[in-house]
Amino acid sequence: MNNQAEAGVSRAADPACLFCRIVAGEIPAARVHEDDTLIAIRDIAPRAPTHVLFLPREHIVSAAELTRADGSMLGRLFEAAASFARAEGLTDAGYRMVTNVGEWGGQTVGHLHIHLLGGRSMGWPPG
Repeated sequence: MNNQAEAGVSRAADPACLFCRIVAGEIPAARVHEDDTLIAIRDIAPRAPTHVLFLPREHIVSAAELTRADGSMLGRLFEAAASFARAEGLTDAGYRMVTNVGEWGGQTVGHLHIHLLGGRSMGWPPG
């Protein structure tokens, strides 16, 4: 477990992390939402008509590092994604939200993020 997160200590940005650099404004991205907790950007290689990434501003490598102290941040990520899905008209037909953990889980950027995919039917299993 990450004792810093459990103690409520903020996780520092990683200067080598692509998403930390996007959060900092060093790398441009198509931002669709931002607040004190997170930013949301359009995926540069979309896998669905709507493909948006919701990522916390603080650097967390993956869901494997989450602790109870992250509950409020996670709630905000999901709330923002659901609000965006409603605004985009995705709720009636449905959409998918997913986070990947590690190489075998399909994670390509080591910064926690939730994919919101919609606008087409999703197959199962996904992998």
